[in-house]
Amino acid sequence: MGDTALEAVLRRDRAVVTAALVVIAVLAWAYVLWLTADMVMPGSPVPGSTGGDMAGMDMGGMDMGATMAPGFRTWASADFAFIFTMWAVMMVGMMTPSVAPMLLLYAGVGRKARTDGRPIASTGWFFAGYLAVWVVFSIVATGAQWMLARLALLDPSMATDSAILGGLVLIAAGLYQWTPMKGVCLRQCQAPIAFLASHGGFRSAPLGALRLGIDHGAYCLGCCWALMALLFVGGVMNVLWIAGIAILVLLEKTVPTGQLFPRVSGALMAAIGAWLVFRAL
Repeated sequence: MGDTALEAVLRRDRAVVTAALVVIAVLAWAYVLWLTADMVMPGSPVPGSTGGDMAGMDMGGMDMGATMAPGFRTWASADFAFIFTMWAVMMVGMMTPSVAPMLLLYAGVGRKARTDGRPIASTGWFFAGYLAVWVVFSIVATGAQWMLARLALLDPSMATDSAILGGLVLIAAGLYQWTPMKGVCLRQCQAPIAFLASHGGFRSAPLGALRLGIDHGAYCLGCCWALMALLFVGGVMNVLWIAGIAILVLLEKTVPTGQLFPRVSGALMAAIGAWLVFRAL
């Protein structure tokens, strides 16, 4: 195949992968927006409830006010499933844009490898491994939400109603932005080619590509987990807060400023957190 024809094929493959990622991200964000729009404003009764000042959502008869900010009642298994699904879909929406450069590189190399007679595993296997890491994180996040709810530390927007706890989370997240671990993980996410070179390159077997995706997802988790904890500060169902964190993650990974973004943002988080704690004491 000539160079011109190959370039055209690579452009087409990148366009297909880009379109698929856009669709996935849009659907995930649409789900989050739907949940937010369906929330009953504080002060409104939950459908089917007798309380006039309980906030929540009516999701097929489920008292989501009690699920989102339970001091109201104990979670049932359906509540765990719902909250886990919410977290998992939200993570897909937040993290898909930031992994796009890696997936586009993978798709381009995959097409060229097939042309050269040395095919590698599909991009989908790599992406599945990456998402699997965030699914596991979503289980942990669901458990954290359950624990905070049991301690009556969440309000109906799923934000902590303790200024001290919120401030401490901000301080911890801000300090983590300056740690060596953050730097190591961020460098692996910022440089897809360097990541591949340090992990043995592309894989021909599907399970190998899945494992490679898990490895990349693990670095991404190491880079971003503290930022995701901030969802409990601004509200897990606060769309602007979710979008702000997603944009920060995207900037950290794609804008070539090294450690500038995490260190500046970390200093701001720590300062705001210290102010919140000081004001609450």
